[in-house]
Formats: sequence, C-alpha cells, structure tokens
Amino acid sequence: MQGAFARLCVVVAAAIFNPLLFPHENTTLPEQDDQLLTRMREHEERLAKEQAELEKQISQLEQKQEETHTEPDYSWYFWSSVSLIIFVVIELCRGTFSDTSFYPIEEEYEGETTFPKTMVLSKDILQNFCSRCTLSSENGMLKEFIEGFADNLLEAHRGICDTGAEMESLDFVGIGSMFESWQVCKPLTCDLFVPFSPPDPYYFKFCLSEIPPNMQGSGVIKVSRFGDEGCLCGSANLGEDMICLLHPSNNNLKPKRSPDELLCSKNTNFLSKHQVMKWFQISITKSWNQIAHKYDFELTFGNLDAAGAFKIRLPSGKIIVLNLIPAVQFEDCDAYLVTHFPSSCNSITEDPYWPLSFAVYEKKLLKHYSKRLPHNSCHLHCLQIVTFLHRKQTGLTGKSALTGYHFKTALFHLLLNKRPHMWSIHKIDQRLRDVLDFLQRSLQEKRLTHALVGNCKIPKEIQIPPVFLKADPVNLFRSLVLDRALYEGTVTHFQEMLRNAPALLQEYTPMMTNGGIHLRLNEIL
Repeated sequence: MQGAFARLCVVVAAAIFNPLLFPHENTTLPEQDDQLLTRMREHEERLAKEQAELEKQISQLEQKQEETHTEPDYSWYFWSSVSLIIFVVIELCRGTFSDTSFYPIEEEYEGETTFPKTMVLSKDILQNFCSRCTLSSENGMLKEFIEGFADNLLEAHRGICDTGAEMESLDFVGIGSMFESWQVCKPLTCDLFVPFSPPDPYYFKFCLSEIPPNMQGSGVIKVSRFGDEGCLCGSANLGEDMICLLHPSNNNLKPKRSPDELLCSKNTNFLSKHQVMKWFQISITKSWNQIAHKYDFELTFGNLDAAGAFKIRLPSGKIIVLNLIPAVQFEDCDAYLVTHFPSSCNSITEDPYWPLSFAVYEKKLLKHYSKRLPHNSCHLHCLQIVTFLHRKQTGLTGKSALTGYHFKTALFHLLLNKRPHMWSIHKIDQRLRDVLDFLQRSLQEKRLTHALVGNCKIPKEIQIPPVFLKADPVNLFRSLVLDRALYEGTVTHFQEMLRNAPALLQEYTPMMTNGGIHLRLNEIL
C-alpha cells in the first residue's frame, strides 16, 4: 500500500510541477523561442529519468513487501483509479484556465502593462486630441453631398441595367467610420454597399458550410432558376391541386442564360466576384458618363483592382474617397457577402468564395452602446486614436497585415466584457491601454476572434441570426499563423507603433509657451 501511495504522489507532483509530461497545446508560446524549447526538452528528459529511477526503487520495495505478505492487496486498484481521476481533473482545470485567460476581465486593471516603459499617455492630451477628431458640420454636409451623388449614380446605373439582361442594383447601404461617426483621418472616406439581385427568373442560394480553412468567414453564392429545383412554395405543402401564381411552371419560364451571362465562374453555377467587379466597373462608368454634366468636380478611379473605388476632387481642392462595394444580401438579414473589404482591396480572396461582412450589425452595436454608456464616453475616441496611430505608422514603415478592422474588433471585445461606467471620458488613458494591450496579446496568441461570429455575449437587440451566433469562431489572424514572415513583420509594425505613439500624440498636440495646448490636428491630418 505504501508503494501505491508513493506512486500517487509521483503522478500528482509530476502533473503540478512539470506540465510538459502531459502534452497540452500551447498557442501562447512564440514559435521563434527555439532555445527555450530546447531547455524545456532537456528538463523534461532529466525529470523523466529521475521518475524512472524512482519507480524502479519503488518496485524493489514492493517486491520486499510482497515476500512478507501472503494475502492479496486490492488497494493498488483503488489508488490507481484515484491517480487517474486526479490526472483528469488537473488536465481539465489547466484547459479551462488557458481558455479563459485570453479574454479581458471586467475589473479595472492596475498592474504592469506590456507597453514600453517610456510610453506616457497623458489624459489631458488624449482628451484634447479627441476634441478635434469628431466630425465637423462641414464634413456632415460633405456626407450629405456624397449620399445625393450616390443616389443619382445608382439611379442611372439601374437605367442601364433595366434591359433584363444584367443584374439589378438596389439602394446603397452606408457603412464604415463615416456612418458610425468616428472617422478621424483625411481624406474623407465614404464606404457604401451596393446590393444587387439577379435577373428574373433567377435567384441566389447561399452556402456557408464546407468552406476551406483558409477561407474562414466566407461563403459561396449559387445562381439558381425558379422551377429547376421545384417551386419555392413547395415547402409550404399547399397540395398537388394548388397552382403557384408567383413562380410559374417551367413551360412559361424565359430561356435559360449561360453562366457567363449570369456572371458565374467558368463551367459552374457559382457567382464569380471577379466577373461581378468587371461588370460593375463597366456599368458604373457608363452611369457616370450619363450624369457627369450635372457636376463640376473631377472624378477618377482610385483603385483599378477594386470596382467602384472613386476619388472625387472638389473645386475647393478637397478630396473625397468613395468606395461603392458590390454586395449580395444574405437571405433577409443585415449580413452581406461582398466582393472585397475597403481596407483590404488588394488581397481579394479567390473565386467563388465571398467574404461575409457584418458591417451593418457593427453599426447597430455601436449605436446600442452609445445609448448605454456614460455621456461623452471614450469608446469611439479610443478607436479614433488607435486608427490615427496605425495610419501614421503605416506611412512611416509601410503596410502590414494589421488593418483598422482589427482595432475595431478589439474594441468590440472590450465593450462586451467591461461595465458601462468604465468607459467614462476620464478613463480614456486606461481604456486606450486596454485596446492596445488586447491587440498585443492577440498577436502573441496569433488569434483574434471575430467579435460577432460565435459570440453569445452579443445583445439580443442587435438581432444577429442564430446561424452566426452558433457558428464556430473565426480567427482574423489566421494568415499570421500560415505565414511566419508576415507575422514577424506585423509584430514589428505594432511594436514600432507603440514606441512612436507618445511622440506622435505629443507632436500633434504641442504645448504652448503659456502652458496651454495648441491644437493643430485638424490642419495636419
């Protein structure tokens, strides 16, 4: 019995003091720490040898005890079972702690952060910085002008597509920082989704399952024809004697169109992003030629790789960037399958996979919190500051895998985990640190989960469909897992941004000789 008890102690001690004896995936350990891994393996081998020697000595003691005892001892089975149970409990606890340690807690964090020691975030400078970040009345007027121009352009576009041979564009949907009231950097940028529908009698079918791992967060769109797969009303079980007046029979349908006419990928019935962008670019150019005589500004294509990317230069010299993004509404909800995201138009995914955008739900979520957080809360100010810092760092060292959407995602995670009173404007320095700390931990983990997919903490008022709430989380940093060079460059970019942050904030809010703060952010941005 003493031998069994000794073995139990060995197992428990090994599980507590040497977790490497029980392998568990550790995604927080940087891959580049080869020397640390070597030392840990040597330590593991040394402990394994010591454990083997100890077990040998224990077995010798048991043999001596068996010589003096003639009756069988069944306690060995009992202690072995206890050892197994303790081992399972330790492993479960370790897994639980590793899963929950990544997410922020609701209490105030007063400990040491991962920021450089020289980084000083002055609360007064941050507040004065944000006082010039908000949209002015002039920018509000420019937004109204853009909305009117987009209405006229799409009206002409619908006239061109009214032949029944092409897709039909619908009313635009405003998304992004301009319509969420937190844009900070110039030029003024307006992002608009332009939904479109197929010609009669075709319709779109969606598939979000069986997507390759490298295409997480995407879906495919199949162009189907009414009647080819049975009437859609058949699901209502109206009976064989009932006739559907909405969806006519195959005999009355219009002639079938080829996949090329329906903008599908070659030899498939799946809608092609590249074909759609080519069609949209050509048709929207024709639309502009029809209404150009009504306007006295200069319009050019800002990005030839992204359909609907315009740059407008007004007579006053002001520049406005307008992104018209072709999109397909997912069923009857506010999720859209888009050709590309405005922030990453140069990295368009391959056909026939369409990225899924929750921009409308994100706008609703920010509006939801704006009503529940303290007056003049700092959540949008934090997003403005980190966006400004990221834009300036990109200008210094070039582009990286980081985008403004990653910072926005970090903010959403914090909003969902912190109490409303913690977003007071007087705590802007603490919340800014939280956002940057969260993103730095995410980079270390190479994991930043989408804030609205597979997240049960989303308020019910946002009305996200259950298919997305119950879905598996999507890792927005998956590209960093697959590409080590991209990961190292992104980490370097972020670390440089942290080091330069105090200097940038000081530069754009310099102190005057009388002790006041001279604000020139509006002129320089």
